[in-house]
Amino acid sequence: MYRDRRERFRAEMAGDRCIIPASVFDPFSIRLAEDIGFEIGMVGGSSISLAVLGAPDLIVLTLTEFAGQCRRLSRASTLPFAVDADHGYGNALNVRRTVEELEASGVAALSIEDTVLPLSHGQQGTELLSLEEGTGKMRAALDARGDPATVIIGRTSACGVNGLDDAITRGRAYAAAGVDALFFIGVSTAEEVAALGAEFDLPIVLGGALKIMDADALGSHGVRLCLTGHPVLPAAVGAMHQALIAMREGRSSPNPPPPGLMAKATRTDDYNAWIADYLGGAKG
Repeated sequence: MYRDRRERFRAEMAGDRCIIPASVFDPFSIRLAEDIGFEIGMVGGSSISLAVLGAPDLIVLTLTEFAGQCRRLSRASTLPFAVDADHGYGNALNVRRTVEELEASGVAALSIEDTVLPLSHGQQGTELLSLEEGTGKMRAALDARGDPATVIIGRTSACGVNGLDDAITRGRAYAAAGVDALFFIGVSTAEEVAALGAEFDLPIVLGGALKIMDADALGSHGVRLCLTGHPVLPAAVGAMHQALIAMREGRSSPNPPPPGLMAKATRTDDYNAWIADYLGGAKG
């Protein structure tokens, strides 16, 4: 059912350029991203935690809630999207369940990381799993995959925690396990980008690397996705806040959507056509 969008995601990752994905979190945001022309969407656990719970990204969101929201995105749009599946909601057995649920929800790609989550008692800062446990999670994710087109991304924060050498060691182990791409968190210099690009043939995913070099330069080092954060939901919250203040004060909304945008985002023309076809009503 979702094979086409997964194959489109893979085709983009097999290309020679660095793509900036759209930050999406609900049916409206993914439809807007698709209409604007984004090739790929990115669903962050932080965005879904905010959208579903109104809570910060502290791993209080459940897998069921996360998968349910992904299913809504898949239903609303055919834009391929990747999801940040965090630590897979537990150990390697939980990772298997996470892959099964998210794959059934229509995701094109998902990342599993080797970070100790949720925070343990007394934990200070980011801690990493052992290499053996991290590799076990990657193997579990790959074994649980039902559609071979689903992209499994091995993610590590080693570069920012233990340094480049450990990031390369972990990347090699995850690549050997069979992941389709590698996601490195904490890369902060052009030299690190170049070293990772020289080391790995797999597509590389980075976050915030546009502060280091432009997209063309990143693409030349094997970076195929560069995340730029998740500013869309906070922007929506700000707009809602201003609209509610205006409503409370008896004023018109200060930021109304452009004419026709709501009708396009809700696919009103499609619904009108269905009303005419199935219910014998008039279009419009």
